[in-house]
Amino acid sequence: DEGAQWGKMSDDGKGQLVWEDLLKVVQRSGPLAAPDFQVDPDVMRKLAAFPVLVVGAGGLGCELLKDLALSGFRNVHVIDMDTIEYSNLNRQFLFRASDVGKPKAQIAADFVNRRVIGPIAALTGAGPHVVPHVGKLQDMPQEFYKQFKLIVAGLDSVQARRWLNALLCSLVSRDPQTGEVDPATVIPMIDGGTEGFKGHVRVILPYITACFECAIDAFPPQIKYPVCTIATEPRLPEHCIEWAAQLAWPSADSAKPFLQGTRLDPDNPAHIKWLYETAAARAKEKGIAGVTLQLTQGVVKNIVPAIASTNAIVAAACANEALKFATSASQSLDNYMMYNGAEGTYTYTFEYTRKDSCLACGSKSTQYTVSADSTLQELIDMLHADASLQLSHPSLRSEAGSTLYMQAPPVLREATAPNLARTLRQLGLASGGSLSVSDPALPDVSLRLRLVFN
Repeated sequence: DEGAQWGKMSDDGKGQLVWEDLLKVVQRSGPLAAPDFQVDPDVMRKLAAFPVLVVGAGGLGCELLKDLALSGFRNVHVIDMDTIEYSNLNRQFLFRASDVGKPKAQIAADFVNRRVIGPIAALTGAGPHVVPHVGKLQDMPQEFYKQFKLIVAGLDSVQARRWLNALLCSLVSRDPQTGEVDPATVIPMIDGGTEGFKGHVRVILPYITACFECAIDAFPPQIKYPVCTIATEPRLPEHCIEWAAQLAWPSADSAKPFLQGTRLDPDNPAHIKWLYETAAARAKEKGIAGVTLQLTQGVVKNIVPAIASTNAIVAAACANEALKFATSASQSLDNYMMYNGAEGTYTYTFEYTRKDSCLACGSKSTQYTVSADSTLQELIDMLHADASLQLSHPSLRSEAGSTLYMQAPPVLREATAPNLARTLRQLGLASGGSLSVSDPALPDVSLRLRLVFN
């Protein structure tokens, strides 16, 4: 079959193995090899068949696809919902100016199939096989993710990482009596991230090692500007953009080519264009310079600067971990590596530990001390401000099952909005009682919030 051809001798007359350098690593044991490592002459065929999903085809994703292909992986899928923009071309090297406006996943897969895997296939007789998927992570069914033995994430937002982490935790099967994990249902995730000259690589084994949610409080909450400032005294271009997003967008008085009540989608180009034009008009009125389309995207989507060299270093480390998982040639990272290239080159590795109250892999329960006379809105504000939770749009139900507040759909939000002004006592909640909290950032996960009245 094609997989058997993937590691064969090249036909260049010199007897040079296509994978000569790689075979020195994956076919020789050593002091760093994993305990279950065995020399396998068929390793390249197995590596070619090893199913990997790359999440994101941006700056990190482009590097990941190239590195995985050059490391012998052939059964690679990539998913991304974005299209290529001119601003991507300085670091996302799989794209060209003629690709602007086209789906990133499709163009990245085509490029790797043509330029990386294609020449190797010409020597080995094995065809290219990088499969693109254009769309949102949330739109793919669970069966799609279950087909992979490894997921490598090159995402640009904490929210997307939380969603993917929670999904992988939900796919793990455990014995209902002992809680023992079925290893066959564990899909490892390698998470890479960059921010300027800094980056990280993290290896996550759901329910075995600390998951992404276990250390969510290590991430600083997104910068938020006071509403009073953006509404009456804007001083920065960011204030004008936040005004357009927070105040002008939901206002019925703002003319826009969308139905009233349409939810702002940061990934919708038409929505971003409207925000940019509205913010630019606001900035001109207030005598503020600096509102651009790129800045608008950065503020709304919380985009951070990207540097090509940092992407290359972090992606190489991620691909290295992927090769370890597929071949057991070396023991995996345990379990977090940080990189800082701002002044020289600095790396540091340490182990995150599992959190008992983790929303994704723990008890999903936490205790909250609050006044019985606090309103439901004040409780929601507390949840928003809690760095250990970082919820975006929480919905709440009482222990008895009654709906206290729902963020969506709009009909339920309007029906439950009057509860926001009521106190917890007025809503019939008692000290020691529990609330069920759900949030879009965490699929199929409900936080059990036990209330203690002070």
